[in-house]
Amino acid sequence: MEKTLLLCDCLGSQAVDADGLSKATGLSCSKVHRSLCTDQINIAAEAIKAGDVTIACQQESRRFEGLAEELGADTPGFVDIRDRAGWHGGTADATPKMAALVAEAHLPAPAPRVLDVVSEGTCLVFGPADLALEVAGKLADTLAVTVLLAGGSEVAIDPRFDVVRGKIRKAAGALGNFNLTLDALEVMIPGGRGTPEFTAPRDGALSQCDIILDLSGDTSLFPAPHKRDGYLRADPGSQPAVAEALQEAVQMVGTFEKPLYVRLTESLCAHSRAEQAACSNCLDLCPTGAITSAGEHVAIDPLICAGCGSCSAVCPSGAITYDAPPVDTLFRRLSTLASTYRKAGGVAPRLLVHDQDHGTEMISLFARYGAGLPVDVIPLAVDALAGFGHAEMLAALGCGFTAVDVLLSPKTESDVIEAQADIARAISGSDAIRLLDLSDPDALEGALMPGTLQPAHETFLPLGTRRQIARLAGKTLQPDAQLIDLPAAAPYGAVLVDTDACTLCLSCVSLCPSGALGDNPDLPQLRFQEDACLQCGLCANICPEQAITLKPQMNLMDAAFTQVVLHEEEPFACIECGNLFGVKSTVEKITEKLAGKHAMFASSEAAKMIQMCDNCRVNAQYHAQNNPLAGKERPRVRTSEDYFSKRKDH
Repeated sequence: MEKTLLLCDCLGSQAVDADGLSKATGLSCSKVHRSLCTDQINIAAEAIKAGDVTIACQQESRRFEGLAEELGADTPGFVDIRDRAGWHGGTADATPKMAALVAEAHLPAPAPRVLDVVSEGTCLVFGPADLALEVAGKLADTLAVTVLLAGGSEVAIDPRFDVVRGKIRKAAGALGNFNLTLDALEVMIPGGRGTPEFTAPRDGALSQCDIILDLSGDTSLFPAPHKRDGYLRADPGSQPAVAEALQEAVQMVGTFEKPLYVRLTESLCAHSRAEQAACSNCLDLCPTGAITSAGEHVAIDPLICAGCGSCSAVCPSGAITYDAPPVDTLFRRLSTLASTYRKAGGVAPRLLVHDQDHGTEMISLFARYGAGLPVDVIPLAVDALAGFGHAEMLAALGCGFTAVDVLLSPKTESDVIEAQADIARAISGSDAIRLLDLSDPDALEGALMPGTLQPAHETFLPLGTRRQIARLAGKTLQPDAQLIDLPAAAPYGAVLVDTDACTLCLSCVSLCPSGALGDNPDLPQLRFQEDACLQCGLCANICPEQAITLKPQMNLMDAAFTQVVLHEEEPFACIECGNLFGVKSTVEKITEKLAGKHAMFASSEAAKMIQMCDNCRVNAQYHAQNNPLAGKERPRVRTSEDYFSKRKDH
């Protein structure tokens, strides 16, 4: 069945060109209606009943979803071409932008990966005694509540919930699986007459719960507490905040689907090798502490991960990729928006990247009460704003957008995006990438005023890994460049070797996680392939001579894909068999330092072993007079004669 786009001009408040949209998107467009959500809802009902329809209205999506449920029909699709396109203060035609938004809305979305989280409703409440006990009484009918009070607090027995005294030393976990360590724990003894008694204090007590309600007003138990599922905080002095926390708590019982935001490929991780530290970008940036070290790679706790996307943006190897949805889905969206806009007659589109909450509300308010987005500014809503890294910014420019603006949210990890924007500006060679830190919708008007258009450049299809797309963007956006200097945080660059200090021990080769550093099995050489270098710093960290430094840059020449010799020396020939081994300068230096000066090489014969290959050295040592490998003289083999000589009857 052919897909149908149901159009409405929202009481004549926007101009919609049905023929233009149909031609640009290939969809069958209805005539432009005036009020599908009210007077003409019967038309919407007929379209929904017919099936395979997308309604060009996002504001009234719940109304149409309820209508579909009432009719027993499939839920229709929705696309907003009003707040994001039709409501604008200019006189230019918004059809190209509408077509781009409609085409993007019809891209297939991959099914999300999820993990089931079970919460049975065991809840820990702690805070001021009076407030905590009052809240516990309200929650007791729905949740299994335990109240934690400070030591010495006087309480009355309430059979609806448990009361303990103590303090939390450590907390870990998330909704459905919180693990607590408590000190000075005292458990109320329910029996007896008079004031309730408690057990003797105990340190290091372990406990578990599904939900934590923190009414203490003190420092949070977790980093980024607003991103920790199941951990609710409220200011004890604010009744509305406490009431809101109560309402959230009672709804946290049952089985929930936790999205798996990121995908980790452990074999690609450059965290460490042989217990030597290398890349720690994701560990340093994770706001929730979901990422921990696990030997040569990192580990990600999916229950703690809040899906901010910072780790995927800064991962140099692609070991961590954002997966809700996958990054290639975002690249397809960018390509579809830009290509459809041009197909519909638009020229030089600009991209406005925003999050689903703050950014969407800003655009909606700006459209309803302000000038609205210019017709050449195409909005792109993403789930993880911090995950929109340098590769995504470059992909947008490569698709044909002349500028990329990122509308920051108060909850966005802005330091991550700022570093990524610096890398993207350096690779693109332009200032077409901006970060807009705005909280006033009216301020958008000045920020989005048309500026000087960027010069035209070739476009490309963003396919491949993030590293491949970044390199392709560099070659496309700076066709005459060969080497591009990058900021210190960039995951691309060269390895510089101090040849005077390097002894060609090749420890860097054996530990390089990406294989960028290599050797020559026939000659003493240190080789390097720049395209594979992650700038993780492991080689510089483990070099015993401190001979290695890193230089962030992007080499756009073909030489970046081939191995080049960073350092080489003349090999040494074994004085016994003539086979080449080791480095001549190193062998000569060791001979000079040890011959006649060390007990093992005091004699000239012993000193010669330094200049022998492995086989000849073992052979010479075995036949030496002071052979350390020799044991005691072997006893004579016993024979029958020895046996008979000891018999008395023989």
